[in-house]
Amino acid sequence: MSEVQIGKSSVYASKLGLGTNAVGGHNLYPNLDEEVGKEVIRTALRNGITLLDTAFSYGRGRSEELIGEVLQEEEFDRSKIIVASKAAHDMSNGGVFNNSPEFLKKAVEESLERLQTDYLDIFYIHFPDESTPKNEAVAALYELKQAGKIKAIGVSNFSLEQLKEANQDGHVDVIEERYSLIHREHENTLFPYLREEQISFVPYYPLDSGLLTGKYEQEATFDDSDLRSKNPDFKGERFKEIIGKVNQLKPIAEQYNVSVTQLVLAWYLKHPMMGVVIPGAKNPKQVEANSKASDIPLSQEDFDKIDQLFQ
Repeated sequence: MSEVQIGKSSVYASKLGLGTNAVGGHNLYPNLDEEVGKEVIRTALRNGITLLDTAFSYGRGRSEELIGEVLQEEEFDRSKIIVASKAAHDMSNGGVFNNSPEFLKKAVEESLERLQTDYLDIFYIHFPDESTPKNEAVAALYELKQAGKIKAIGVSNFSLEQLKEANQDGHVDVIEERYSLIHREHENTLFPYLREEQISFVPYYPLDSGLLTGKYEQEATFDDSDLRSKNPDFKGERFKEIIGKVNQLKPIAEQYNVSVTQLVLAWYLKHPMMGVVIPGAKNPKQVEANSKASDIPLSQEDFDKIDQLFQ
C-alpha cells in the first residue's frame, strides 16, 4: 500500500487509514463488542493499513485503551504503526472544548498512558475553543514534538482563519476536516492554503454515513427515532439527488469488478489533495473490503467522470 508524508514531518503513513470511533466508542454506537473492535484493528494492520485514527472522545478514552492492548501483542511492531489521536473535551469542566497549553499537555500524557506507548505519531487539537490563541496552543504541541512525545502536529474542525492563526510559526503538519464527494466546500477555500503551506489534509466522513456506499434506494425513509432523519442529506430532494448520483457510480464499479464503496475510496486515494483517507469499520470484513480499494487502478478518465458527477 502506498505511503504519504504527513506535512513536513518525519511521519509516513499508508494512504488508507482506519477511523476507530466504532472501536470502543460506546458513547457513539450502541452494543459495540470490544473483542470485535480489537479484531478490526488487527485486520487493518494485517492488510497494510498502518494509520489508526482515534480520539479521547471515542468512548472517553476507551478506543485508545483497546488500541493500546493490540499494540502490545507480539504480532505487531509499534515502530511501523502510525497512531493519531485527538483531544479537546475538558471533562473536568463539563466537556467544554479546551485548547490551553496546560490542558493539551495533560491530554497527550493521558493519551500515551491509555495507548501504552511513549509517543504519538500525530496529535490533533480536536476542536477549537473560544479563548485560547491558536498559535499558543500549537506552540505547546511543538514543545511536546521537540521532547519526542509527538511526531506531527494536527488540528481538526478549524476554520481557515483559525488554521492560519494556528500555523503562524509554520508548525502545523496536518488538518482533519469533513470532506466527501458531496461535501466539497473546502476545495476553493482551504485547499489552496494547504498546498502553499505543505499541510496534509485528512478527510473524515468520506463515506458520509453510508450515503456513498450504494446501499440506499431513493425511496428509503427514516423515522424520527433514527439519527439520519435529522441529517439534511437524508431528507427529501437532497437525498434523492445524492442517491441518483451514487447509482451512476454502479456501472463504473462493475467495470472494475468492485463495490461502490471501494470505487469511492479509490477516488479519494487518487485525489492529489488527500493525505490519508480514514473510513471507519464496525467489523473485520468491512476493513478487508476497504483495504482492497488501494489495489484499484482507477483511470484518470474515470476519476474525472466521478469528480464531475458530484461537482
